[in-house]
Amino acid sequence: MSLATQPSGTAQGLDLLTEILMPRSLYATVMSHVVRKLTSYYVTGETAERKAFGMLAGRPRGAAFEVTAVAPLLLNLRHDGQHAADMDEIVDAHAIPSQTPNEQRGWIAHPQELLAFSRLCDEHDWTMFGNYHTHRVPWPHDPRRDTCTALDRVLADGTGQWVFIVSAVDLHQPTLRAFYEGDNRREANVRLLPELRSAAL
Repeated sequence: MSLATQPSGTAQGLDLLTEILMPRSLYATVMSHVVRKLTSYYVTGETAERKAFGMLAGRPRGAAFEVTAVAPLLLNLRHDGQHAADMDEIVDAHAIPSQTPNEQRGWIAHPQELLAFSRLCDEHDWTMFGNYHTHRVPWPHDPRRDTCTALDRVLADGTGQWVFIVSAVDLHQPTLRAFYEGDNRREANVRLLPELRSAAL
């Protein structure tokens, strides 16, 4: 979940997508980021907390949209000054009580990281169209935690972004799903490329 700003340029029709194509190498980048953070391995200068957040860029490919780059983010401004007060207010109003204390929930991306990724997108004519974050604590009514919460929806509303949820309840079997502006009724199928086919016997 994030208060990352809306990208300056978005491709028309993103809200109508029904399929998102993702190269396995980029899927592996996302999952390795998730596993690293949730097992408490941090790089120098990174916000040390057991959650992963990142951005995704892509371009149209036929009727689908293909992920062309992912940017695992390092810095979470959620705990800084006024940012903390703003996020606390939103979390307290919309979050379901969980194992994670409210004051530790949420991600506010650092503008410099977003700007660097935005410039990369401009150089390659890509669209920054989504972000990903982790759900790791199972809830009695939602043991898989693979969909967006009410808080996710509030934070994503009006951004024009696809929210990718990495269910990390079981780190040995993580899953990835995508929802437009955090709306669970507007899901696109995430298809990994190249597709793996079983050898004929």
